[in-house]
Amino acid sequence: MATDDRADAWSDTITTAVPARLDRLPWSRWHWTVVIGLGTVWILDGLEVTVVGSIASRLSEEGSGLPVSAAQVTGIAAALYVAGACAGALFFGWLTDRYGRKKLFLITLAVYLAATALTAVSFSSWWFFAFRFLTGFGIGGEYAAINSAVDELIPSRYRGRVDLVINGSFWLGAVGGALLSVLALDTDLFASNVGWRLTFALGVVLGLVILLVRRNVPESPRWLLLHGRGEEAERLVADVEKRVTAEKGRPLPEPEGEITVHPRAAIGFGAIARTVLSTYRKRATLSFSLFIGQAFLYNAITFGFGAILTTFYDVPSGSTGYYFAVMAVGNFLGPLLLGRLFDTLGRRIMISGTYVLSGILLSVTAWLFDGEHLTAKTLTACWCVVLFFASAGASSAYLTVSEIFPMETRAMAIAFFYAIGTAAGGISGPLLFSKLTETGVVADTTLAFQVGAALMTLAGLVAAALAVNAERRSLEDIAAPLSTAAPTGARS
Repeated sequence: MATDDRADAWSDTITTAVPARLDRLPWSRWHWTVVIGLGTVWILDGLEVTVVGSIASRLSEEGSGLPVSAAQVTGIAAALYVAGACAGALFFGWLTDRYGRKKLFLITLAVYLAATALTAVSFSSWWFFAFRFLTGFGIGGEYAAINSAVDELIPSRYRGRVDLVINGSFWLGAVGGALLSVLALDTDLFASNVGWRLTFALGVVLGLVILLVRRNVPESPRWLLLHGRGEEAERLVADVEKRVTAEKGRPLPEPEGEITVHPRAAIGFGAIARTVLSTYRKRATLSFSLFIGQAFLYNAITFGFGAILTTFYDVPSGSTGYYFAVMAVGNFLGPLLLGRLFDTLGRRIMISGTYVLSGILLSVTAWLFDGEHLTAKTLTACWCVVLFFASAGASSAYLTVSEIFPMETRAMAIAFFYAIGTAAGGISGPLLFSKLTETGVVADTTLAFQVGAALMTLAGLVAAALAVNAERRSLEDIAAPLSTAAPTGARS
């Protein structure tokens, strides 16, 4: 390892093995700190989305304290949440690449906490809608800041499975949100205008706990290098190596390869656009496809799951949470059990396979639903199977975008593709789907299922052709930073 003595001067060159040193670390308690401090925020996102879907029918009832209909909650409020997430991803994504991962993953969580707390005290529909937008604004920023930081801190051989499980932990929050809504909607325990507010308040409490842990997560050494703070990056990595060596009781293996970087303050939007949309055109097509497919399926369908149960199967509004909890468990088990295969069998086969298989299974579910062959329980069982694969595929979309573009564009690339894909499927989806389920016509809801299935299948076929074999490779090998020539190690 060699480092230029003038590493902190903007005009100087830094030759370093910091990325290789991070990638060769064995799994340790320090990595668990990163996962818990950064990854657990998706539990809050899952809690948010599920709670709103589960309490939609209760909010529309007289005495809830809000003059809104169930369709407005699953349609307008859901679309505003997603719109906020898109806007927040773009805004905070730009700031993350410019000012660092740590500053932004603290700020975005603070925005989420404030907006959620204010949602809990909603007194009118406009207030509720406004703070659903701002809650999404904070969550969108989290997607950019967190995914970029996680991938830059986790060793390459674990990156796929860790990223998938972290993004899949959304569904642990969904399980909690579903069961919490059952408790909160029990009018024997809480008044109808109080219970739903407590669900949001719990999200604030959990967020504060995560914020305390997150303060101990460091800045990304990779980001520090590219912003002229080489000595700080060296000290940070040396401290981590010291901790890991003491924990494992054996010397660390030698790092493989160095990179030479030319630090600069910031990359302009023009350079980012040219890099992502021109230099990496095929990767951009892949990213668009993956995000649009998963965004439409999830945002269009899961937002209205409770409405489907109450409309077509007469499930009481206070019991829909049980069904959603079961479905959410299936979602989490997908990334948990399949994640390792993304690092062993490889990205291409697993991304394309999970997308295509979930699309085919959803098509079969749509056919069964259209033929009225399903009950509330069997529909939930079908969706458990579909989403077992779809959840792993959806999580791999975030993994893909966070590792296939250069370091300087990483957070902005995540934000950009998340925003575009989610705007296409996540804003139009809930608005369309709420209208289709509101009619109570089986064929209308079947159509929504079929569209989601078609988009997931198409995205899987794109992945089969264009997915990058990024498994077990360093980020710098997958896409060399704009501020450097290729790493001195081998490239393929």
